Order: sequence, then structure tokens, then C-alpha cells
Amino acid sequence: MKVEVLTIGTELLLGQIVDTNAAELGRALAGAGAEVVRHLSVADRPDAIRAAVAEALERTGFVITTGGLGPTRDDMTKREVAALFGKALEIDEGVLRSLEERFQRLGRTMPPINRTQAEVPAGATVLPNPRGTAPGLWLEEQGRVVVMLPGVPSEMRGLLAEEVLPRLARRAAGSVVRSRTVRTTGIAESALAERVGAIEDEIAPLTLAYLPSTDGVELRVTAWSLREDDANRRLDAAVAALRARAGDHSYGGDGVDLAAVVLQQLRARRARLVIAESCTGGLLGARITSIPGASDVFIGGVIAYDNVVKSGTLDVPPELLEQYGAVSEQVVTAMAEGVQRQFAVDAALAITGIAGPTGGTPEKPVGTVWHAVRFGDQLRTLRRIFPGDRGEIRARAAQAALDLLRRLLAEHT
Repeated sequence: MKVEVLTIGTELLLGQIVDTNAAELGRALAGAGAEVVRHLSVADRPDAIRAAVAEALERTGFVITTGGLGPTRDDMTKREVAALFGKALEIDEGVLRSLEERFQRLGRTMPPINRTQAEVPAGATVLPNPRGTAPGLWLEEQGRVVVMLPGVPSEMRGLLAEEVLPRLARRAAGSVVRSRTVRTTGIAESALAERVGAIEDEIAPLTLAYLPSTDGVELRVTAWSLREDDANRRLDAAVAALRARAGDHSYGGDGVDLAAVVLQQLRARRARLVIAESCTGGLLGARITSIPGASDVFIGGVIAYDNVVKSGTLDVPPELLEQYGAVSEQVVTAMAEGVQRQFAVDAALAITGIAGPTGGTPEKPVGTVWHAVRFGDQLRTLRRIFPGDRGEIRARAAQAALDLLRRLLAEHT
């Protein structure tokens, strides 16, 4: 079953709102056995909406829209789809009653403009929306289907789960579109591709994609329109092969955060962690504390942005700062030792670098970052030169620090 997704809203095209609905729909539809073959965003203009829906129906016969179901004049999805099907808009008394009751519960009088939300194309199925005033609509005729969902993400998500996906699952007749991922870090996409090799023929009919980000490269393997048991069996085998080829660069699967992996390693060793950050300015601490339960491992840290803090709080000798500079192996080592000593814990992480866009030199260009980790009296240091803008460099630095500690801890099983 092939589906097209149409997200409607001028604010999407202007970049004022990130289109999270498209990503949500892609994941959910695949799980229900549907293949999203195209995603398009259009403005709140009648000609654009009608043309996009018509073209999608011509190609695949099945389109899901989000947005344009509200009560204001720029909400015109329902009207344009109805016209495309040659259907009149009719007041649905059940929807109207539900709207009136909703406003009564809120202690408000329903504005006359909201009455338009009770208008339904003749023959359409109403998808009740308990989270908002705009119901979803399912319009189907002669093998053509348009599913209209509200643009508010929470409302769209609820209708998708409760009304749309069950209907799609029945149509899919037991087949699924399912993906698994292998998360890697500390290796470039091209180098990872060399390690993985020509595996595509071995895992066919599954497909493989490389998805690079500031966290590393994610390997996504997908089963298309297979029976669920066959898809799971093939995916298990493919993931095992990919993890073996990625080696120690692989740290987890679907959605696993490297910070969670490191925290679990420390938890298993009954160890506590402390950090010292310079160029990342608290980003590493934010990564760690975003994991639920981090408090049983993570003590805290020091943002030693200025050299005064490095020397005064972390006991970095001023002569090291003067001789080698703040961004150096000697200073990052002293930062890790100092913060570990101050907090008297087992593990410590330290980062110092040049995030840019200024401050670089020929010897230490923008993107130069030094990392140091300690576990007990064991020390590891790492120098990396990261590409990207200031935000990307800082994100990559935090990820690399976590990975360095992961690798050190793996040596102490």
C-alpha cells in the first residue's frame, strides 16, 4: 500500500514551524504496512491544495493531509477536497453537537465561526477528535482515498493512532514496513561504508541507508511490505551482521542514546561520574541529565570556561595554561584530574576546545577539541578536529567525550 503525505500550512514553508507531523506520519505509516512514497508541503492557498491532492490521487490513489481544518478563512483543506470529489459540504449534526458540548464544558459560548467545523463532505466518515474542535475526515470513492487530519501535532497523533492506523492495518493484510537501526560513532560515513562493505545483496530484499549526524552515523535497515514474522527474522539477522562489521564503533540500536549507554556502564560498576567542560559550556551535562535516572550515577560538574576557573577551581597549574594554552592535552588532562580529585569519584570527563567561528590558529584551527577521561587512575586523551559550525562542533565534542569514556569502561569489564 503506497501513500502520499501532504502537510498544509504557509508557516511550514516560511520555516516558522518545524514539520514534525511528516516525520510522525512516516514512522507510524510504515509500522502499519504502508509505504510513504512522497511528502509535500504546500501553502494555505486553494489552488495549491487542490492541485497537490489531485496529483497525489493520480499517482497513488491514497493521500493523508494535515492542517487546514480549523474555523478560520485560511483553513480550506476540507472545502478543496470536497470540490475535487464533487461533494457538497453538509452540517453533521453529531459533530455540531459535540462542538457545542465542548464549549459548554469550557464555560464558553461557541463562536458562530466554529460551526464551519461541523461541515463534512457528503459521504465522508467522521474521525472523532476528543483533543480538539476539528474532527478528522476519511473520504473514499472509486478507489481514491483522502484522509484529512488536523495540523496540531497532539491532535494529529491521537487521530492517527486511534482512527487511521487500525483502518490501514486491516488493508495491509498482515504485511509491514519496518526499520531497525545500528548506531555508530567515532567513524566517518565513508570509512564505515568500507567496513560494512557490499552487504546489500546479502540482506536483500531489505534495504540499507547511511544517516550521518553530529552523533555519528546511523545504519538503517528496512523491510518493505513483508509478513511481520519474516520481516523480524530478516531484520534481526541484518542488524547482527551490521553490528559485527561496525565493531566497537557500534554502541546500540533503535533510539539508544550514548549517554544512557555510558550511565549503564558506570551503574554496573557502582561508579559515579563528574565532568569539567570548557567549550561545550554545559552541553555534556545536559546530555547526561536528559537520561532518566542519571542522578544515581552523575554527581555534577564544573563549567570552566575562563582560565581563572580552570586554575582556581580545577587546580590546573597556571604554567600549563601559559606554556601550552587552554586547548591542549596537558590542560585537559589536568582538568580531568582536578575535577575527579575535587569530587572524589571514580570517573571524570573533561573537554576543552575552539568552537569558533573565531579563535583558531594554524596550529589549532577552529574545531580543535581535546578530551580526557579518567576511570580510577586510568587516563585516556583524544584530540579531534571537528567540522561544522559552532553548534555542530560542540555537539560532536560532547558525543566524542562520552564515546571515549565508553571505550575506557569497556576495557574494565
